[in-house]
Amino acid sequence: MRFAVCNLRFTICGVVATAALWPSFAQETNPAPQRIDLPTALRLAGAQNLEVALARERLAEARAQHESTRLQFFPWLSPGIAYRRHDGNTQSTEGDIVDVNKQSYAPGAVFGVQLDLGEAVYRNLAARQLARAADFGLEEQRLKSVLNAAQGYFDLALAQASVEIAREAVAIATNHETQLASAVDAGIAFKGDLLRVRVQVEQNHLALRRAIEQEQVAGSRLAQTLRLNPAVRLEANVGDLTPLSLMDTNRALADFVAQALVSHPSISQSRAFTEAARDAKNGTVYGPMIPSVGAQAFFGGLGGGRNGDTGNFGDQQDYFFGLSWRIGPGGLFDTGRKRTAQARLKSAQLAEAKNRDELTRIVAETYAAFQSAQDRLAGARRALAAAEEGLRLAQERREFGVGIVLENIQAEQDLTRGRQAYANAIADFDKAQFTLATVAGQLATQK
Repeated sequence: MRFAVCNLRFTICGVVATAALWPSFAQETNPAPQRIDLPTALRLAGAQNLEVALARERLAEARAQHESTRLQFFPWLSPGIAYRRHDGNTQSTEGDIVDVNKQSYAPGAVFGVQLDLGEAVYRNLAARQLARAADFGLEEQRLKSVLNAAQGYFDLALAQASVEIAREAVAIATNHETQLASAVDAGIAFKGDLLRVRVQVEQNHLALRRAIEQEQVAGSRLAQTLRLNPAVRLEANVGDLTPLSLMDTNRALADFVAQALVSHPSISQSRAFTEAARDAKNGTVYGPMIPSVGAQAFFGGLGGGRNGDTGNFGDQQDYFFGLSWRIGPGGLFDTGRKRTAQARLKSAQLAEAKNRDELTRIVAETYAAFQSAQDRLAGARRALAAAEEGLRLAQERREFGVGIVLENIQAEQDLTRGRQAYANAIADFDKAQFTLATVAGQLATQK
């Protein structure tokens, strides 16, 4: 594939501009085929994929929740005005019951703080870890979308190569049919052999039609992955089906596993979830030991008096400060709440361990698939060379009049199968290599 990988962390050179790609799709009823290359597909997958957009919104929500927990440490302001009216009996400060008609009004502002300090501290720590987990979740989803786009692109490139292979098979068989028809007309060839060749020509035409159908299906699926108009027929760059080189292919499995356990965003996300659960557990254990703080300050005025008197207005200030501890449910000695938090922490730790085991298995399976694809690619290359040489020799024998029709048909079929097997092997090799680089965290953005 004619592009260079500049950075294995996912920077790929040779990017083609795509800003005008979608508008041209939307404006045409029967648009012409649109050319797309691998770097463009990867960038569109990371920017326009719906799953990536959903993960991005989850990250925005987590960050907003973290911001809300930090605002709990700041005082609140409540400006307003209060009016009170009393008619009838009331009790004086000396204890006498008296009949009073009075009113008062108090405009001003209250500065207040009501903070469960211990809970707020640990809640803020947990929210920060959840925001980090959402960030890693976005990166993981981006990698999945990019991988799906890469695999879809390789499928499209393979489908296009299959169409060209089928066309070449039709051309070879048609040329053979033309030569044999001339020999039959000259009376030097058997007509039954011509019919055999014509059967092969028709079979090749059927294979070509199926290949064209598969190309259209692959293009529609890639367009769906990239959120482009699925009615448009995408075309991969000519010659893009060639073995990639994204990594050192001689590395041991243990190296890939070690890298995945450090770099893959799913591991970092699981670790952040565990830290969030630990902070929440610490909040239930140590948070109630820290007193809640309550403070208020009123700045304003007070006026009023007996009956409907509205005078006597003057400034007024009231202050309050208090510390308190909560004992019982939701506070000290709430053992059920502590056990719940500890169980959640243990579940998060087990989920992290399970994720590590799962990722290790996936890396091992992908590594085995990559090695198999590498071996199949080498074998397919040798088989293709043998098929090309076999067809050449069969055609030479035919020119000298010593070959037979079935021998040539078999050689043509061997060549077509060899070319198709080689194209399949390249696509499998590229997809396996890209998948291994993804699951090993080699394409992840470092944070």
